[in-house]
Amino acid sequence: RKTSLLPPYWLAVSSPPLPSPSNGRPTEMAPAARLRLLASCRLFSALIGTVPRCRRGLRGLSTLSSTLGSGAGEDEIERIRREFEDAKRNYLSIPAAIKDMPKMDPQGIYVNKNVKLDDLQVYGFDYDYTLSHYSDHLQCLIYDLAKKHLVNELKYPESCLQYDYDSSFPVRGLYYDKLKGCLLKLDFFGSIEPDGCFFGRRKLSSTEIKELYGTRHIGRDQARQLVGLMDVFCFSEACLIADIVQHFVDAKLEFDAPYVYEDVNQAIQHVHRSGLVHRKVLSEPQKFLLKNSQVFRFLKTLREKGKKLFLLTNSPFYFVDGGMSYLLEDQHFDGNSWRELFDVVIAQANKPSFYNSDHPFRVYDTEKDTLAFTAVDKFLPNEVYYHGCLKSFLQITKWRGPEVIYFGDHLFSDLRGPSKAGWRTAAVIRELEDEIGIQNGDSYRFQQAKLGIIHDLLGKVHATVVSTEKGQVYRTLLDELNAERRQCRSGMRDLFNSSFGATFLTDTGKESSFAYHIHQYADIYTSKLENFLSYAPESWLHPPHDIKIMPHNAKVPASLFSTS
Repeated sequence: RKTSLLPPYWLAVSSPPLPSPSNGRPTEMAPAARLRLLASCRLFSALIGTVPRCRRGLRGLSTLSSTLGSGAGEDEIERIRREFEDAKRNYLSIPAAIKDMPKMDPQGIYVNKNVKLDDLQVYGFDYDYTLSHYSDHLQCLIYDLAKKHLVNELKYPESCLQYDYDSSFPVRGLYYDKLKGCLLKLDFFGSIEPDGCFFGRRKLSSTEIKELYGTRHIGRDQARQLVGLMDVFCFSEACLIADIVQHFVDAKLEFDAPYVYEDVNQAIQHVHRSGLVHRKVLSEPQKFLLKNSQVFRFLKTLREKGKKLFLLTNSPFYFVDGGMSYLLEDQHFDGNSWRELFDVVIAQANKPSFYNSDHPFRVYDTEKDTLAFTAVDKFLPNEVYYHGCLKSFLQITKWRGPEVIYFGDHLFSDLRGPSKAGWRTAAVIRELEDEIGIQNGDSYRFQQAKLGIIHDLLGKVHATVVSTEKGQVYRTLLDELNAERRQCRSGMRDLFNSSFGATFLTDTGKESSFAYHIHQYADIYTSKLENFLSYAPESWLHPPHDIKIMPHNAKVPASLFSTS
């Protein structure tokens, strides 16, 4: 079977606009470029073992397409062995074959559902990790403050203070099993990754996973005991959970896994709600906040186009005000405050309950730090509002459905509610840029090509099981292929994160559970807001046509019809 180069439809990218030599304006991908893309896809698909005698120096790799008969026997095993040896000799030909493959745009906008930018009249934004971005110092700060809270307030052993935040350990989209105490990375279908289960800081083997869970697949009942760690703030939480579990294991102390999660989560929530993190960030904004003038340019461009803007965040106003004032202090406003960029500013919104509660809005007095008791029936310019709910928001603004798009980084708290309300949704995923850069690299594509070859060979070996006894020749070849597969998977994973691999991908290059949630709740996703500046305001963003939703669905390639 062919292994498609193109990602599944839920990770489809709209054709990135390319600057035209004549006017520099973004345009759609040219037909010739599309043909080159499809040609490269066919070349790569041939490389991994489906087309007889692939050209460009890849002779010997392509005999994998022969079909095994029911009486294959030992002769077929020997034939597959020869194909395997030929493939290994031709590995050096892979770089030459993949060097002309198209590269994905790290600053591109990636599309799950059609979005016509010209139809969007209202733009809403979260604050943390959407309008503002932070340095790695923030994760260390949250980790240290939460760790001290565990020791000082919850009476954890003082020896827990020895641990430090490890940025190389967690990725976004992990799950914590409250009953078993494991950190898990799941694939698109809810199965545990073979190398994605940690108890403390120790990776569990496939045998240990099977003993603990019975199967790698997480059923519906088991899923109820899992807690998703879906936003960037969860990095420090995941690391602290693993370190505390490891401390108890090393000290040979009995502990209850649910209590570890509850205590760590309480500590993380405390450092946010108490204002400890906020005050520290505002005391040294140059250390924690990353300035970016392009965000202001994007917001100003939207205003100039007559779009409505609103800010909806769970953070308190003083934290947002201090951060925005610092981030935009070098910019020139038509008015006196960054608030004049927005038609509505809502702080401490209590998402996700904002989307299904009946909480009333309160006017916030920025001078006295108090909340008014009068009813809010309209939003006034330059005012700040607290709490509220989606129902009242829609009644006051009269903004409806597909004309509104909301940007956020947390798939559950930020985007699940708006998507159910009929708004368009956009996920801002900072890691996307780095991960695309790695996937564009020769090292990753080389390992991916090798893995495709090995998978095809394994499929042929397994196809002989029905008609062939499992002799020593069979077992030897199977062991060698599995060892080669493990090496490829490890090589791909370590390019991203040595513990859990990529955020969006499994070790085999398939989609992760995090990717599933992006497909479910984000109409579009990108690495940062200012990427929209490269797209014309009338752009129609849509997934490419040549994406298969289900494996059995055939697509007629556009390359069959010449446009030259």
